[in-house]
Amino acid sequence: MSKVVVLGAGISGHTAALYLKKGLGKNHEVVVVSPNSNYQWVPSNIWVGVGLMEPNQVKFKLEPVYRRKGIIYKQALAKEIRPEGDSSSENGYVVVEYVDEARRGQTEKVEYDFLVNATGPTLNFKATPGLGPDLYSNSVCTYDHAYHAWKNLKVSFEKMEAGIHQTFLIGTGHAMATCQGAAFEYALNIAFEVNKRGLHQFADIIWISNEYELGDFGMGGAYVNRGGYVTPTKVFTESILAEYGIRWIKRAGVYKVEPGKAFYELLDGTYHEQSFDFSMLIPGFAGAQMKAFNKKGEEITSTIFAANGMMKVDADYTAKPYEEWKSSDWPEIYQSPAYDNMYASGIAFAPPHGMSKPMESPNGTKIFPTPPRTGMPSGVIGKVVAQNVIHRIKTGRKDHPHKASMVRMGAACIVSAGYGFTKGQAATMTVSPIVPDWEKYPKYGRDINKTVGVIGLAGHWMKLFMHYMFLYKAKAKFGWSLIPE
Repeated sequence: MSKVVVLGAGISGHTAALYLKKGLGKNHEVVVVSPNSNYQWVPSNIWVGVGLMEPNQVKFKLEPVYRRKGIIYKQALAKEIRPEGDSSSENGYVVVEYVDEARRGQTEKVEYDFLVNATGPTLNFKATPGLGPDLYSNSVCTYDHAYHAWKNLKVSFEKMEAGIHQTFLIGTGHAMATCQGAAFEYALNIAFEVNKRGLHQFADIIWISNEYELGDFGMGGAYVNRGGYVTPTKVFTESILAEYGIRWIKRAGVYKVEPGKAFYELLDGTYHEQSFDFSMLIPGFAGAQMKAFNKKGEEITSTIFAANGMMKVDADYTAKPYEEWKSSDWPEIYQSPAYDNMYASGIAFAPPHGMSKPMESPNGTKIFPTPPRTGMPSGVIGKVVAQNVIHRIKTGRKDHPHKASMVRMGAACIVSAGYGFTKGQAATMTVSPIVPDWEKYPKYGRDINKTVGVIGLAGHWMKLFMHYMFLYKAKAKFGWSLIPE
């Protein structure tokens, strides 16, 4: 019998665990270690953040699902990895610390034959002093954060209804933050709700971003096919913001937040500040910050993980100029080069480099987005890692028949631009491939026939349908595996 341990129960880890159990059956053990007792459908947090969904509509308890599927679940935090075991154990193991009420603070060695690291990101609020829902800004990164944001947003709405002007600052809260898409959605939804209430004359909505040009989204931007016309995402994004009455600040690295004020540096090296009544600023992401040790007890954290705490996989991490980056640098199977029974999926893997061109101010501050790996790519990678582990266990071979390179993977992104059954809108964009391949597509970096952008009511209905469809899939209900990632 083989034992597979999955660290994390987000989109990638949960997907991997379900496919692992489905493929391995009762003869093998699948263990999920996650500090979170709930699964959350993160893309719908923005609707919680504007009061249109309750937290219970975007989450569910993990334990009943895992019990029904025969997956062992430990509500615990992974603290360190011992891939070679120690003097008392030949097997690799993970040291976990329980966070549930019954066993809080207790530690355990969880042995494994295969390990899938799908811990997702650490929300690195502390990298920007004053940032975060416990301090002076809001967040929609979790359902709790989003609900807290809605309570504060509601206060701003009440003030506007009383004739008091409000300034909303939405965007990235760190010079190298990613997830511009989530912040962009939230800005559009706030504008939609303000206009729906007839309060636009009392609102000033500002989009602040570390992107060199709007529409970069950490993917280096794109060209989209709109009804036969090729349009850069810069124009696509700016036109949507203008339509919603949102002004913008770009090439900005927020470096400090105080009550009602954000301080930022522009790429030209100048320093500025922006006052606000309500802010939602996405933090930088870091890895789970686990330690790793070899059999002798010597620390090998830097061998397993990159400096940001994300796991190194089958990618080319050689430092080289932006112009020399290649599509072949990106991983295909997400296997650790140090230990062949360890894999990383979703945000847990360290990308070899960004997709956006690195930018640095005259003061030496790096101001550009890091690459996104959320949503659809995370699910696909989680499934492919599971398929390869299943293949290895069942055949005893070490080859990897399943590949999931982001250079060959397409993705669809639906950006909510307002919730409403008859007046809701969403911007739907497909990109193929996710990582631009300038060797294969020298003109646009992507297949322009498969990279499309449209906005309208149909996109809203599609996003709402996906909310229910993917929650159904995540609950592992009848036919769940037939629903694509």
